[in-house]
Amino acid sequence: MADLDLRRLVPAHVRSFESYRPSNPDRELMRLYGVDHLHRLNNNENALGPPPAVREAVESFPSGVVTVYPNGDCFDLRHSLAGRFGKDPERFLVGNGSCEVIASVIKAFCGEGDNIVTADRTFAVYEWVAEFSGIKARLIPLRDMAFDPRGMLDAMDERTKILFVCNPNNPTGTYWDRATMDAFLDEVDGRAVVVIDEAYFEYVDREDYPDGMALMERHPNVIVFRTFSKMYALAALRVGYLCGSAAVVDMVRRTHVVYSVNTLAQRCAEAALRDDAPFIAATRTMVREARERLCPMFDAMGLEYIANEGNYLMVRVPMPDTLMYRKLMREGIMVRTMTGFRFPNWIRVSLVQGPVMEDFCRAFRRVLDKTA
Repeated sequence: MADLDLRRLVPAHVRSFESYRPSNPDRELMRLYGVDHLHRLNNNENALGPPPAVREAVESFPSGVVTVYPNGDCFDLRHSLAGRFGKDPERFLVGNGSCEVIASVIKAFCGEGDNIVTADRTFAVYEWVAEFSGIKARLIPLRDMAFDPRGMLDAMDERTKILFVCNPNNPTGTYWDRATMDAFLDEVDGRAVVVIDEAYFEYVDREDYPDGMALMERHPNVIVFRTFSKMYALAALRVGYLCGSAAVVDMVRRTHVVYSVNTLAQRCAEAALRDDAPFIAATRTMVREARERLCPMFDAMGLEYIANEGNYLMVRVPMPDTLMYRKLMREGIMVRTMTGFRFPNWIRVSLVQGPVMEDFCRAFRRVLDKTA
């Protein structure tokens, strides 16, 4: 039998791509690091768990439904979103997490020789999906830890099809205010699609924070991404969605794989939208209190940190971030190393309930005291 010639079969842009390896299950990590508990502070999950209506949806889910395919285009969920935001249901497209809708948008608008523009230190999936699709990703350095609108506009050319703006940015938590976003969209002037990724929208309580759902009514080239993973704590169910003009969404839908969102996920996402104001308020309070607990500790230790919007912050540590990760894992604390985000020697920490934050603070101090 002849050897498989992967160099001939696999495109060069795929061969050169380094695969992402997710972490092992918690039980394996606890065994490996010899701990009996693990606080997950690495993925910005909402530690409060899902809203009460979601818990009811899970507990009442009939087992007989698992024999039937899910609704292929999330009909009921799209209508719920339409009612929530006062838009036509056809303007919504739901995917298996935001990663799937990122891929669908790139497939819809980009062909060979095209490019996308985004920041160099932001949610990496825009860059990854573009590059492993053979599309050039132009990465603009952050300015003062925020997206640089001038840099992104200057990077555009006639082959630029999409500009990805993560607002607020993961991982720095900085955001463009309404005036900055308006000026940027005016200057783009419809020459490319502008994706505003609002994965952390519900965490921002600032008067000058722009609402992409409103912006798209003046700028038909705007697509807004949101997710049920971050605020609504449905990360395991993987539900993300986009909203845009009917014409734009129709183009994206042509590239989108249907049946990718399972029935339980669709029902839980619908439930999450019901009477969610108290849940969002409680989550914001938890995050604010966590931020107020950690920042003074970093100040007292003389450590540089970035704590803006979103349910996370970053701190620069006096050792390689991978070493800090391993030392904290031996304390039962899991954080995100940030070298992969192009922030070497930084870790990102999810902001959760007080007792867990106290555990993190004690473990963090112990690790640094031992290495002082």
